[in-house]
This record gives sequence, C-alpha cells and structure tokens, in this order.
Amino acid sequence: MAIIGVLAFVVALLLSVMIHEAGHYLTAKKFGMKVTEFFLGFGQKIWSTQRGETEFGIKAIPAGGYCRIVGMSPREELSEADKDRAFVKAGVGQRLIVLGAGSFLHFVIGFVLLLTLFLSVGLTSVTSTVEKVSECIPQKASEVCSAKSTPSPAKNVGILAGDKIIRVDGKSYKDWSDVVSVIRASAGKELIITVERNGAPVDITVTPASRNLDGNVIGVLGVVNKVGTITYGPVDAVSRAGKFTGQILQNSATSLVLLPSKIPNLISQTFGGEKRDAEGLVGVVGVARVSGETANTKALTVREKIATFILIIASLNLFVGMFNLLPLLPLDGGHMAVAIVDGVRNFLARRRGLAKPAPFDVERLTPITMVVFVLMAALSILLLAADIFNPIKMNF
Repeated sequence: MAIIGVLAFVVALLLSVMIHEAGHYLTAKKFGMKVTEFFLGFGQKIWSTQRGETEFGIKAIPAGGYCRIVGMSPREELSEADKDRAFVKAGVGQRLIVLGAGSFLHFVIGFVLLLTLFLSVGLTSVTSTVEKVSECIPQKASEVCSAKSTPSPAKNVGILAGDKIIRVDGKSYKDWSDVVSVIRASAGKELIITVERNGAPVDITVTPASRNLDGNVIGVLGVVNKVGTITYGPVDAVSRAGKFTGQILQNSATSLVLLPSKIPNLISQTFGGEKRDAEGLVGVVGVARVSGETANTKALTVREKIATFILIIASLNLFVGMFNLLPLLPLDGGHMAVAIVDGVRNFLARRRGLAKPAPFDVERLTPITMVVFVLMAALSILLLAADIFNPIKMNF
C-alpha cells in the first residue's frame, strides 16, 4: 500500500506541474506570444511530439517542468516573424497575467481539492451525537467517580446516549466545537439543550458544572460525543473551502518568512541526530514518504486516507503557488517584479513626455539569479538528506 501512496503523490505532483505550465502556455497563446516548448521534467528528453509551433514532451528528471516563450529577454535573437510575438513586446499587464497564471492555477487546484473534501469525502470530526454520558465531572484526570465527585449534569437531567444535540438556547450550530465553546462559557448558568431523540426534538434544561482547567473555570456538560465523517452542503462547502484556503495561504506566507530561521535547526536535525521537527521544513521526498505512510497505515479508514491525501496535495499546491510568487529570479515572481519595473519606467517616461524605454534587460540580473538558484539547490539537497536520513515520523 505504501508504494501506492507514493505513486499517487508523484502523479498528483506531475499533474499539478502540468496545470501550472498550462497556465503559462494558454495565456501566452491568448496574447499572441510564441511558445516553442512545453515539457514536464528536466534533463534528457524521453519523448516529445510537435503540435503546430510547440514541442510537447517529457524529460528524464521529474522535478518540475517549463514552458518556453520566445523573447523572454531583450537580448534573445529572434527572426523577423517572431519579433512581434516576443514576450518582452507584450504589454506589462499581459506579461503579468502570463507569469502569474501558474501560481493562480495552483491556488485553484488547492481550492477545488478542499471543496471536494468538504463536499463529498468529508472530514473526521466530533459530531453532535452523544456516545456516552459521564457518571461525574472529575476535577483531575486521575479522579475516580465517587459519592464525593461532582455529579454529571447530563446524567442528572436525563440526556441519553444516542441523543443528537441540535440547539442550545434555541440557536443551531454547524460545528460541535462551537457548542463546546458555549458550554464552556456557561459554568453555573442554566441552558436549554434541544436534543433529537427518536426523530423528535426534546428540550432539556441543564446547568453545566464547573471544572478547573489550567487555572480557568469552564462549564462541562458531562458527555462524550461520537466521532464521524462530516460532509457539507454546496454553499457551506464553498465557504469552508475558501476559508481553509485562506488559512493555508496565511500559514504558507508565515512559513516562508520564517524559512531562513529554520535552516540551522534542519541542519542539526539532519547531521546531529536530533529528533526531526514535524512542524519544520520538509522536502518533496518527505511529503512522498508521508503519503506512503498514510496509504499504508491501519489506523485510518480508506475515507480518512483519501481525505488526508487530498489535504496533503491541496496544501502543497497552495504553498508552491505562494513560493513561486516570491520576487526572486528565476521564480515567476522575480519575472513579475521585472515586468512591474518596466511598467513604472513606462509610466515615468509618459509623464515626462519621453519615448517608451526599452524593456529591462533581465540578463543583467544573471549573477543574482545564479546566487538564488544555488541557494535553492543547496536547500533542496539539505531537505533531501533530511528526508532520507532523518525522516519525519507520523503518529498514526
């Protein structure tokens, strides 16, 4: 089963790369630019076919892909027929659209996967159905229920296993966690709990007991609820997918800001024998390993494995989309920064009544590009070593 998880990850990764490059290809063609190559992978060519003016194919190293548009640099020598179709000849807005299309489609992939998760596959979560009613409310984890223990409010008022809590004080809640928040804030306060029992609603008045939790007094009802797979309707699923997409993007941005500070820890974990931080940096090999472990574990149901895999691929796409927008060459974000510089130069020239300046020569930034490339390659090698010699352990 582990190999199935790894293969599924590789296929999903290559599909994501293909969709990313398709974004560049389709928008470039839309604006009349000439695209000569569309390849998955790098290195030695394995297979290709010519379709019109574009060669489509696969190369030996499945570590990404590329879409070659003519005239990415003003220095590139072009035939007379291709000069007007060069990338640098297009308007700044068109160049930004072409460059940003790849990351945009990563965001779309992430959102669609999350929408699928909420809409059909579902998430394993605590439901609003009572599985067990507690005998008492222990004030300490080690406490055994006795005559001196705080009585269970749920048991006292007749809440039963199998009851589904549908309202609190007349208000419905979509998530059980929201109900828990209300109960925790209601220690010693009377609540009207509406449960569904045998298909009919039953109103029950109950006062949550008080319990000291880490120095805070919280209200406790005295029930243990069932864990199940929850799906949502179309409108709710879209809302949740959008919210979750935003959360992952925010976390991705935070991770990118903190990335330099995590490298020393990664080095010590890789070569110093320290335990690998599950919240730290992880490479493609590490994610593939996690996918394999997810597929192989017996601790998850098939549905839970699918949900976990979808979350992995969605999160990866959203992170890659964000990473690719960093204003560093050779990333798309670096080329977008150059296009924006051209836009500013064009604007200033118009304001001064001057002729439109020539496009900025991106090849002048080659030394900086090489430094960034070397740093990225070094980080990739470090992550590869960490994922092989000290992989992250999943707690299934």
